[in-house]
Amino acid sequence: MRVPWRRLRYAGDSAILLEFAHTIDPTASRVLHSTAAAVRGAAIEGMWGIVPAYASLLLEFDPLVVSGPQVAEALESLDITITSPPPRLFEVPVAYGGAFGPDLEAVAAGAGISPEAVVAAHTAQPYLIYCIGFAPGFPMCGTLPDALHLARRSSPRTAVPAGSVAIAGAQTGIYPLRSPGGWHLLGRTPARLFHLDREPPVSYRPGDFLQFRSVDEATFAELERVVAAGFEVVREVAGAQD
Repeated sequence: MRVPWRRLRYAGDSAILLEFAHTIDPTASRVLHSTAAAVRGAAIEGMWGIVPAYASLLLEFDPLVVSGPQVAEALESLDITITSPPPRLFEVPVAYGGAFGPDLEAVAAGAGISPEAVVAAHTAQPYLIYCIGFAPGFPMCGTLPDALHLARRSSPRTAVPAGSVAIAGAQTGIYPLRSPGGWHLLGRTPARLFHLDREPPVSYRPGDFLQFRSVDEATFAELERVVAAGFEVVREVAGAQD
């Protein structure tokens, strides 16, 4: 078949970037991840990194083992079948506003709606997971309702608490670990998303969906105790859409 990417270009002497689209698009994402699966299956000599993003796929290789043109030739000869695993839906409990979501009021003011309306909009639909990044287990999801589209913060925070649920642009996601970040914090989940000692370390994968569920502070505290006891509070539920 004709290669499904729009552009192949070299990213230095040890990587190739395949570009599939210029916008966040679920169809392009499916093609991208099908291509990534085909690359994994081909086991191209010297290739060690396969990094999918929203609309591009970075392929890293050892230039002492294989050259860029050799990798490009191998890619162009791939047998790529456009498929995707059956999607799953995971429900994520979130306490919104206050100390959990310090940007909720500002987001509401910027959108010209009430904080309650922001929460209602954010929890009204499931979100497709396009890729995992920039931290281990960080689900990059989209797309938000138009009313919640907002540029990143002009001044990023040096430390965002683990579990923070945030938005930026047309995206929403969850910080799985304490880290710097420039997204707007709407709330926080008590869930532990990344488990280094488990296989797989993250329950969800690109192509799955997240549905956020609003909980009060008392429920959040109870769920924190459940997590501390070693149990999961992000659960798979029926209703995933393809």
